[in-house]
Amino acid sequence: MDIRVLRPSDIPLIQHANIENLPENYFLKYYLYHALSWPQLSYVAVDVSRPRKTPYDYPKIVGYVLAKMEEEPADGVQHGHITSLSVMRTHRRLGIAEKLMRQSQLAMVETFGAHYVSLHVRVSNNAAIHLYRDTLGFKTEKTEAKYYADGEDAYCMKLELSFIRESLHEGPRAIVAADKDDAEKAKGDDEDGAAAEAGEDVDEGEAVGDVGRDPDAKKSAPKKKKEEVKIKVGRGLGVGELVEKNEAKHS
Repeated sequence: MDIRVLRPSDIPLIQHANIENLPENYFLKYYLYHALSWPQLSYVAVDVSRPRKTPYDYPKIVGYVLAKMEEEPADGVQHGHITSLSVMRTHRRLGIAEKLMRQSQLAMVETFGAHYVSLHVRVSNNAAIHLYRDTLGFKTEKTEAKYYADGEDAYCMKLELSFIRESLHEGPRAIVAADKDDAEKAKGDDEDGAAAEAGEDVDEGEAVGDVGRDPDAKKSAPKKKKEEVKIKVGRGLGVGELVEKNEAKHS
């Protein structure tokens, strides 16, 4: 398995992975927006065991993480955000989602000096919550009512990245050692966890980030006057309007 930076040529393949696994989907230009604005932050997992018979054979992408930097953070603190995470069902329980997330977090700190990373997850998605909270160390900051288009609430989760910042000062070996310790700690975590007790497979690729967000929610929300350091990274393209619902699955 190869974890590498997302390329624009990968976009149709990661859109396919998204449609296969998630209830709401993005237009191609939204993926391109991430790939061009923050090319260092999004990663794909490629199954390299698939033989390439010609140079034109497309890679077998089995997972991806789509990430960005917040352009105008409300708290004035430079931080990243996980827009979407998905792993194909045939390749779950292999630690792919964790590797994708950790690689993206490292890039956020190395490239943009991010202090923390945030994401949103459905309150009913126990397996994904277990991954973020127990394996990756995210903490729930608050619950946002009716965050998703179908009316479901979302947990707003946050992970401080100070441990990566400190490791970078100590050198690459410290980062490798920290990741190894975390991997060993998390190795047996799911064995007797809540998802295992319920007899469920840990689902590493359910909806996170802005998937399914009601486009009208931002328009109706009152704007708060605040003093902040504005951080311009990339160019907004009307993100709320780039979400499309996959009706085919429900028909």
